Amino acid sequence: MAINDRIAARVRQIRADRGLSLEALAEASDVSRSMISLIERGESSATAVVLEKLAAALGVPLASLFDAPAPPADPVSRRAAQVEWRDPGSGYLRRNVSPAGFPSPLRIVEVDFPPGARVAYETGPRPGVTHQQVWVLQGAIEVTLGGERFDLGTGDCLAMVLDRPVAYHNPTQKPARYAVVIVAGDRR
Repeated sequence: MAINDRIAARVRQIRADRGLSLEALAEASDVSRSMISLIERGESSATAVVLEKLAAALGVPLASLFDAPAPPADPVSRRAAQVEWRDPGSGYLRRNVSPAGFPSPLRIVEVDFPPGARVAYETGPRPGVTHQQVWVLQGAIEVTLGGERFDLGTGDCLAMVLDRPVAYHNPTQKPARYAVVIVAGDRR
């Protein structure tokens, strides 16, 4: 299944599970009804920012939008089966490392972040409490959480609660690579 088709199926599935109309999801996410419709038909390569807005409005972690619809609950995530997605806005490459569909509140994502790339998630509080840790595996990044800025280098790890807008930036001329570990509270 192509990645846009997978995202389309997941957004449709989660929206239906929540009993939300396109209009209700558009209002809750601040994403236009027409854009959501394009995404749900697999006809748009939405940016990470748009997908984050949808995930927050649906009450799920962004990583879950890349899962296959109704995936098997296999506790092993083989490298060959791990889904990769490139953000058309920033060019970052995201890989879901955690086993898709396995019943765990923990998610691990690996990100390859190009030189000069920037991505900002404007969503604020989410349902329940979402904890996130960013561990820089290679290079350097800046993370801004609300009004606080954190400069991180190789080996540094930042722990945070996602209760404010967050932005990531690679201020260098070299690629960066980092892991994100997410523990979501109430997933509705």
